[in-house]
Amino acid sequence: MTSATTVERSGKDGPDGDRPGGRRPGGARSGGGRPGRPLDHGAWFLVLPALIPILLLSVGPLLYGIALAFTDAQSGRTEPTRWIGALNFQDLLHDTLFWDSFGIGLLWAAGVTVPQFVLALGLALLLNQNLRFRWLARSLAIIPWAMPEVVVGIMWRLVYNADAGILNETLRDLGLGEGRDWLTGLATALPAVIVVGIWAGMPQTTVALLAGLQNTPGELHEAAALDGAGAWRRFRTVTWPALRPVALAVTALNFIWSFNSFALVYVLTNGGPGGRTRLPMLFAYEEAFRYGQFGYAAAMGCVMVAVIAVILALRLAGRLGQGEDGR
Repeated sequence: MTSATTVERSGKDGPDGDRPGGRRPGGARSGGGRPGRPLDHGAWFLVLPALIPILLLSVGPLLYGIALAFTDAQSGRTEPTRWIGALNFQDLLHDTLFWDSFGIGLLWAAGVTVPQFVLALGLALLLNQNLRFRWLARSLAIIPWAMPEVVVGIMWRLVYNADAGILNETLRDLGLGEGRDWLTGLATALPAVIVVGIWAGMPQTTVALLAGLQNTPGELHEAAALDGAGAWRRFRTVTWPALRPVALAVTALNFIWSFNSFALVYVLTNGGPGGRTRLPMLFAYEEAFRYGQFGYAAAMGCVMVAVIAVILALRLAGRLGQGEDGR
């Protein structure tokens, strides 16, 4: 009995007391498997060429900016920079101009991201169809993406020009009024800039969504069509579940990019009129390079990063709490 039990245990656990998976206490698998430690060192060695630039150009400046936010660093002063703790952040709490710009930034980011996603989704669905000259349509759709933001801003300033802009000329030809100066009106400046932001960023969203659509198996659509599902039902039950991870990622990135945008709004309005388009990044730029308050501007940057990180974390937590299938 004892001998049989010994043989049975030996057959389950192996001669060296291994578990059924063949892993010894030392961490290496039986059967000539290679230990994990040399592989880890080799992997780190391969990652270093990409990791060093990230540390030097991204992590390093980020840590320096955080440290600068706790100082009274200013331009043109002869006295050494002092550590003042959280004084800059205390001043920010009572800076109504900054919080006004922060609200404008959130409104701008949401106003760009949501319509941009809806329009890009419709365009991606169209470009995913088997149409003639589809290759030409796809090429034309990404042209705004290839243009620098400064060029886009200059071009749209000409479009919005009060005297000779194509928009006002079209309105006059259609008998819809004499037009207006879109970028200097208190009521029209922010909507006009949001339209430009949607137009400039829609190609990259379209490309991402189109890639997600092309990765959806065609057999699923065929099976749903054989079951009698219409176009809307196929989109809701087949296309959207496969596209949802891409949609979540692209909307989160678009929100971050829009909130942190600078060049486009700077060229279009420079934050005017009356601060109606002064985004937080523009406000921090003015504090740093117009008024020389480097420490105060760095504190603004820390607050912007923290608030956006919290908003995105709550959004991602809510999505992940629903499970992978969204139920």
